[in-house]
Amino acid sequence: MSADVQTLKSVDLRSILTFTIKLARTAGTLILEGSQAIQSTSDVNEKKNSVDLVTEYDVAVEELVKNEIFEAYPSFKFIGEESYSSGTRNELTDEPTYCVDPIDGTTNFVHGFPFACISLGLIYQKRPVLGVIYNPFLDHLYTAIEGQGSFLTRGNSQPLKLPLTKPKSLSSLRKALLALGWASDRGKKMLVPKSDSFLRLAGDPADGITGGRMAHSIRSLGSTALNCCMVAQGGIDLFWGTDSWPWDVCAGIVIAQEAGGVVVGSHAALAAATSTGSSIDPFKVTPDVLTGRKYLVIRAIPDTPNETGREAQLRIARDFYETVEDVESK
Repeated sequence: MSADVQTLKSVDLRSILTFTIKLARTAGTLILEGSQAIQSTSDVNEKKNSVDLVTEYDVAVEELVKNEIFEAYPSFKFIGEESYSSGTRNELTDEPTYCVDPIDGTTNFVHGFPFACISLGLIYQKRPVLGVIYNPFLDHLYTAIEGQGSFLTRGNSQPLKLPLTKPKSLSSLRKALLALGWASDRGKKMLVPKSDSFLRLAGDPADGITGGRMAHSIRSLGSTALNCCMVAQGGIDLFWGTDSWPWDVCAGIVIAQEAGGVVVGSHAALAAATSTGSSIDPFKVTPDVLTGRKYLVIRAIPDTPNETGREAQLRIARDFYETVEDVESK
């Protein structure tokens, strides 16, 4: 099994997708076995602090995935969460590169909360082009190839094209259901501005919350990849992640974009793209955005007589970043 690393074509990506789906399901079996085993043990380690967790199964799943990839595609590069944590820091190149989070949502995995998944993204010419995210607890498989749409397969059913229903307009954040991540950095410098941001997003301006948007509600699935999938699916209007990594979002970016969603980088990236005279596409996932640790993912919005869906997405992005505070990721 091979593909020309210099001229990766659609036919190659279809073959790679078939391989990646099979790999995700194999890894999912190991994740389920690990979840059952870990409920009766205390074999959980900490990375940075008591909420940044890693288990032997994170490592085992990544090793399984890496070995299978290198056997099938020996010329491909590999970026993985656990490899990175252990000191292997591969640079992003133009060559096909798998970007993998073996268990996204490790805290959920440890606690038996069924929102954990394996996230397998493929980067080519420094941009995400293929994504597979599999939640073995719910048997939900999300897949996408650039330019070919994104899909959800539940169990043995036929794949469903995303979003699952016709997108609705989104007049303001007041009408939105938001997905937000707490992240593993719980220091005051990170937590206070983030909590203040949550307060403004949820708060009632009529009751003294300055800048309050009073969004419909806030959710936190505990998995960046599954948050992206839920945006693609249409169940969440937007997701904001401030402490994520490329392996958390790579696959999810393709799945969300192929469902009509858009991805925005940091406050600064959006400001630069929308400044007077700028020719930067605010929704282009450049290498800087992919590796920038800050992501705003907004669902598909239909055109209306007054604005295009893209204009609406940009309006929502601007309003959101005017509401929340920027925070620095460690």
